[in-house]
Amino acid sequence: MTPENNVNGTTTSVVSTSPFLKALVLQIRGQDAYGVYRSWSDDLLLKGFVVTKQKKREISVQGEVDPVTISRIMSFFKAIAARIEQETGLISQVVLDLSHEGFGWALVFSGRLILTVKTLRDAHRFGFDSLEKLAEEGDRYVAKGVDLANRYKEVSKL
Repeated sequence: MTPENNVNGTTTSVVSTSPFLKALVLQIRGQDAYGVYRSWSDDLLLKGFVVTKQKKREISVQGEVDPVTISRIMSFFKAIAARIEQETGLISQVVLDLSHEGFGWALVFSGRLILTVKTLRDAHRFGFDSLEKLAEEGDRYVAKGVDLANRYKEVSKL
């Protein structure tokens, strides 16, 4: 594997230290029915989630949201659900409602309890400044979801 195949030209991986990024990699690899990503490094798999502010400005919000971007958004929230399941033992599901204009919301729920809600706008430009920011955002959603699941466990079992 050459350094160019990694996110910032480095061979060190933040993925190995982040439980959320590990869960995200598992979600992406789980959707790879044809084995395209089999030889890809974890950093390379997550490269699409890193979108600098300059790149975001260059992405047009005209037209349909790219299916690859929709898949990235869904993988992000499925990783959150998977981490909440690991922490609480409660089965969590994801609902993504996204209009063709890039507006909508994502929900992570367990039973009748909504664990995470995110309003999406400009979904065309979904991404994070770095893998560290991606991990922080995912961990923040997981922590809030776990807190709600632990406080209202009886609701999630309905």
